[in-house]
Amino acid sequence: MPKEFRGHPPVVIDQFNGLWRRGDAETTPLDHFADCNNIQFISDNTIRTRPGIGISQDVDVPLENVKRLYNYNNQETNGLLALTYDEDDGEGSIWHVVSDTLTYGPILTIADMRDFAFQPYGGRAYLSPFNKSLPVLAVPNAAPGVVAAAGAGVDAGLHNYAFSFVNAQGETKVGDVAEVTTSGGNLQVNVTGILTGGAEVTARKLYRSKVGFPDDLFLVTTIADNTTTTYQDNIADAALTDPEPGENTATSGTVEVEKGLQNEVVYVYMGQGVEAREAAGEPLSGNMTIANGAAGHTDPGLHVFGFVAETDSGFLTEPGLLETFTTSATQSVSFGSVSASGDPSVIKRHLVASKVITNYNGNVEGYQLFFVPNATINNNTDLFLNDISFFDQDLLDDASHLLDNYEEIPAGAVLSLYHERLIVGATFDDINLVLASAIGEPEAISQIDGIIAVQPDGNPITNAQELRDVLYIFKRTRCISFNDNDDEPSTWLPYIIDNALGTCVHGIATVLDSGSSSVDYLIICTYQGISIFNGKFQDPELSWKIETFWQEQDREEFGKIQIVNAPVQKEIYVCLPDRTMLVGNYADGMTHKTMAWCPWTFPMGVNAVAIANIDEIVIGADIE
Repeated sequence: MPKEFRGHPPVVIDQFNGLWRRGDAETTPLDHFADCNNIQFISDNTIRTRPGIGISQDVDVPLENVKRLYNYNNQETNGLLALTYDEDDGEGSIWHVVSDTLTYGPILTIADMRDFAFQPYGGRAYLSPFNKSLPVLAVPNAAPGVVAAAGAGVDAGLHNYAFSFVNAQGETKVGDVAEVTTSGGNLQVNVTGILTGGAEVTARKLYRSKVGFPDDLFLVTTIADNTTTTYQDNIADAALTDPEPGENTATSGTVEVEKGLQNEVVYVYMGQGVEAREAAGEPLSGNMTIANGAAGHTDPGLHVFGFVAETDSGFLTEPGLLETFTTSATQSVSFGSVSASGDPSVIKRHLVASKVITNYNGNVEGYQLFFVPNATINNNTDLFLNDISFFDQDLLDDASHLLDNYEEIPAGAVLSLYHERLIVGATFDDINLVLASAIGEPEAISQIDGIIAVQPDGNPITNAQELRDVLYIFKRTRCISFNDNDDEPSTWLPYIIDNALGTCVHGIATVLDSGSSSVDYLIICTYQGISIFNGKFQDPELSWKIETFWQEQDREEFGKIQIVNAPVQKEIYVCLPDRTMLVGNYADGMTHKTMAWCPWTFPMGVNAVAIANIDEIVIGADIE
């Protein structure tokens, strides 16, 4: 023994408690490491190098360049959903990895899809493509007022009006549409209520449809200020040549955020290898025939009739094929030329009807509709439904709310579930938008009652999670709660939980296939560190020992983080912005003192992590 050590008692280190990166390296406790890359903790006093890695697919051509992984269990399999990205084609593809020897797909391929949100429900997978891009101005949230006025110029007939916002970078898509009919000597239109925009808006553009083509809007005029709210239109259809914008190009700021892809939607995958399809759906179209049937009964008088299509996922479209018919007290009603849907996922068509209308106003869409009991075509091929009898008192199941539902649900960067409602957040056109479906109907989202208002603050919604019967909505530096008040989601009131701490798009730890809640808390990645959240963020954070290490991570790349909790191994796995991994062992307890942290590095950059078959850690990476 060297002379200078004689007489000094030995210091026994019988425990290894992981990485210490808090403050100066010289403050590292003796039972911690200032550097412990690629170490795995076995017990209090046993460590080893991390496990090796290998290709998890036993196939000739395994998936490459995996950007995102999720655990996906349905009634038949315990598998994975994997997103790959082809840099040459600029396309992202989602695959269903059933086992190491069986992969379905691609089940969905979309240009520029570099990430996607996922929510399982009833064995189905709801998928929402997103990417990182600059925010854009929200489209106008109201239609203009339009009234026909005396004068000449506008073609006689039905016209739709809408307007857009313009800023220095571009133009939004148009907002809600208002309709007006011009006729006789009233061939001008007074337009009012043209909303002004925020500070960035420099102009508004007014658009109008031509007679006979209500869905195609063309530029009427540019209002070159942000103050004028009225306009008088006297322009003929033939003079309208510039179509409405198909994309929102009115970008804002310089910081890119995660949000749904432009002009993209939420998809549903049924789990059997058939390609994912767009969630929700369009109403039936065409003209059906109605006649008296065999002897039967109805309340005599004029009714509005229509049909609602049902898909294989249980979604009900808005009523279509709307027609009026005057029923007879002693006869049933028969329906012919009932259009089949062009959507192959439609499996049924349900008859809906109004009660007797005493003063019909000529608008078939202006009346409350109900499902007629025992009046269903149980396929998508038959074109008739004969001899239906009912009384108005039998019409109990209201179908009118279906008129307000999205036919296409806009894609968002966030998917979650709350009280059996699908939650969608951070759409391309509005990073503050949260949509909530009807209870037990994840594809039925009302454009009126399904909107949850989140206060704009320049930051996008990044995550959503239910905990203890409360819905928590997260931004990067904010957490807001909403409580279901047994009324429509649009009436739910916000409550600020934290104005400094939030999380990123994959920053709440998933637990096997059960979502993000682990017993009675969430594990959340914030700018401060990795914390337990049980209604508020707990201090000290779990990553207290490695505070300096965590704060060295690139905040602009926090969207690359993905965290999972592996309760069998009692470990937390985190993919980091620099594409390495952080592993936390909590065998001795999940507290800031007992957590043992260790960075892991690999020959390739790590993008994603998931758990398969209860305890198999699967890593998604690029081939380098």
